[in-house]
Amino acid sequence: MPTPMEPIDAGAQFARRAWVRALQKVASIDRNPRLILPTLIVRLAAEHESRFALVSTEATLTYRELAGRSAQYARWGLSQGLEPGDTICLAMSNCAEYLAVWLGLTRIGVTVALVNAGLSSELLQSAVNVVSPKLIIAGAAQATVVAQARGALTCRPACWVRGSSSEDLAPIDAALAEQSEAPLSESRHAPPAMDATALFIYTSGTTGMPKAAKVSHRRVLQWSLWFAGLLDTGPGDRMYDCLPLHHSVGGVVATGATLVSGGAVILRDRFSASGFWRDVRDERCTLFQYIGELCRYLVNSPYDDAENEHSLRIACGNGLRPDIWREFETRFKVPRILEYYAATEAPFSLYNCEGEPGAIGRIPPYLRHRMPVELLRFDVDRGEPWRDPEGFCRRCAVDEVGEAVGMGRFEGYADAAASERKLLRNVFETGDAWYRTGDLMRRDERGFYYFVDRVGDTYRWKGENVSTMEVQSILATEPGVVDVVVYGVAVPGADGRAGMAALTVDSTFHVDRFWENIARRLPAYARPVFVRLLPRVETTSTFKPIKTELARAGFDPALVDGPLFICNPAAGGYVALGPAVFQEIQCGQLRI
Repeated sequence: MPTPMEPIDAGAQFARRAWVRALQKVASIDRNPRLILPTLIVRLAAEHESRFALVSTEATLTYRELAGRSAQYARWGLSQGLEPGDTICLAMSNCAEYLAVWLGLTRIGVTVALVNAGLSSELLQSAVNVVSPKLIIAGAAQATVVAQARGALTCRPACWVRGSSSEDLAPIDAALAEQSEAPLSESRHAPPAMDATALFIYTSGTTGMPKAAKVSHRRVLQWSLWFAGLLDTGPGDRMYDCLPLHHSVGGVVATGATLVSGGAVILRDRFSASGFWRDVRDERCTLFQYIGELCRYLVNSPYDDAENEHSLRIACGNGLRPDIWREFETRFKVPRILEYYAATEAPFSLYNCEGEPGAIGRIPPYLRHRMPVELLRFDVDRGEPWRDPEGFCRRCAVDEVGEAVGMGRFEGYADAAASERKLLRNVFETGDAWYRTGDLMRRDERGFYYFVDRVGDTYRWKGENVSTMEVQSILATEPGVVDVVVYGVAVPGADGRAGMAALTVDSTFHVDRFWENIARRLPAYARPVFVRLLPRVETTSTFKPIKTELARAGFDPALVDGPLFICNPAAGGYVALGPAVFQEIQCGQLRI
């Protein structure tokens, strides 16, 4: 049958061109099976040489310097006895050196686990133990946490530090200086196979503790080339990237899509709403990789003369809310927004190339055979897709909310059992298997997808996925805490859900001491914004806490029995939350 014609308008034309470019670029992967991203960087260095590749406040690397520095890390890894299939952990803040580390070590077949640089020692232990690395490379700012965690690790990795540190970690800088910057010989050191695991990127998923998702060399290159096609990147582009480099978006998509086309990536260690537009203007950035929360901060910021003096041509990212979209686009005169939906481990993604406000993507009719995605009717009470009497799932009707599932190459996690739990079997017929996103969506009559909510225990706050199991395991060990349940609650005017902890406590519990401890043990985004005390935690017959009623009551004093608190760092911790404060939050006078 002929493919249905789409409306011919500016958005559709741009979308069609973007899709064609992306498809053409990724088609080159199978024609060059030995060309992984680390070897491509070597070729780009020969072409672009002195052009800037990575620009940060700490250092700037040209393409030639990036290739040379990566080669030094590769040779250093060989000198340490690292072999293909070994794993190392990288715990380092955003900097130009970050990419050189994993590009160099993955070139020799090592898998690099990108550890969140802001983890406490307890959470770092969990992340490291999951992948059992041969060694850890830490930045100077992370040296103390690594040193604290080292004694409690189930493995015994060698620990190295870049930069000066008072901790007893081996200094890596002098060892690197001894290594040659010349590219490795492909005949002597063959690049790893395209399907070998290049990175472990941590994702909380929808249930349980954070998981280390496998990312092959193929996917690293696919992400880079695909987004290079969608964004039409070139040597003149400069990408503003203030997202964490340990995430797939900030660390692979934003960087790779720019580098494969000879552009420059402007790296920042953190986001600053007050200085953002001046920085973007002064660095002559043409691209910006966002998460929705950053756009909200900018929209809520005072006017800045620099906000309309920039050279941005596209803002690309995910999580941009419909109510923020239009104002962000018009106030800051951003020519085009490319919103998309993706997950590190997911075998599919969705792309809103048409610029439809609020939508997370749309699959054109001519690509549906390549991107099998379905929305399944969902049983909210059971927390899983609904099945008919024959045991099969059913597709959602137009605008009906359901869980998104997809088909494709699912590379899984370091934990095989966790990988199996992400697959939904016997969906439409006996023997089929689909990847579960854990996300609820709806699809309108035009085929646009819209994100609705997350399934399971994970919620998203401040641009980070927060595992309730992870936070609960920390809070449960606090003095005076008898039982604890953690969940996310909606806050007016804020993206995602704020963390809330319901605690059962004894006489030794003190809320001030509780705050002091969790401020030390949990990163800011994972600390509960709200805390309520209750006499007991209701459970199901299988002793699972019942969160539905707790989440429904939220932080409304009229619905919550017992003491209720809100986090106020300026006041030194948690303070009582009464009706007046609640009304300020509801009316938008108090922003969380």
